[in-house]
Amino acid sequence: MDATGSLQSPTLLLIDMQEGFFETEDLAQHRARLASACNKLAVAARKAEVPVIAVRTVHKKDKSIWTLKMLEDDQGYLFKGTGQARILPELDLAGSIELIKRRDSAFWATELLTLLLQHRVASLILAGVSSETCIAATATDAFSANLPVFLARDALASADPDFEDVTLKFLQEHYRQRILSSEQLIAQLPGGAAATKN
Repeated sequence: MDATGSLQSPTLLLIDMQEGFFETEDLAQHRARLASACNKLAVAARKAEVPVIAVRTVHKKDKSIWTLKMLEDDQGYLFKGTGQARILPELDLAGSIELIKRRDSAFWATELLTLLLQHRVASLILAGVSSETCIAATATDAFSANLPVFLARDALASADPDFEDVTLKFLQEHYRQRILSSEQLIAQLPGGAAATKN
């Protein structure tokens, strides 16, 4: 039984593709590449009738939902209604579902599991930033929920490439999560390679 390697009834999660995460050069240099790869995945998913969920991190200025690190540093970010919290305008998210999160994992105190049940999702494709934080936390919680995870390698980035490599290796070896290119994943969607054609 190939329990961890089955891309059946998938959904695409685009995580934290927001202006605020691309303010520093470490991630800004990957912006065009990531946006292009995420758009290819989103377009192919729509054509294959695979749900696309655009996940955003949003905080409040009153500190009520800040993380421990934010409280300790007395420094908040990604506030509701600000440019930092906006999705990158170059992303093609027509028809996507928006999900707001407060912590690294898209599962923590959100309606993600409910959405996945509603759409009868049985596996996840993850793309976005950052590989060692929000991607890894979401992937770990997906494993706990018995959902196979596929990581779109060319649609992921980190400000710390070495830490990213270690994290992705851990997810691959410990949770048996698959790391594939966007093209390889698109070929496995319903309709296969036809999903990439206009």
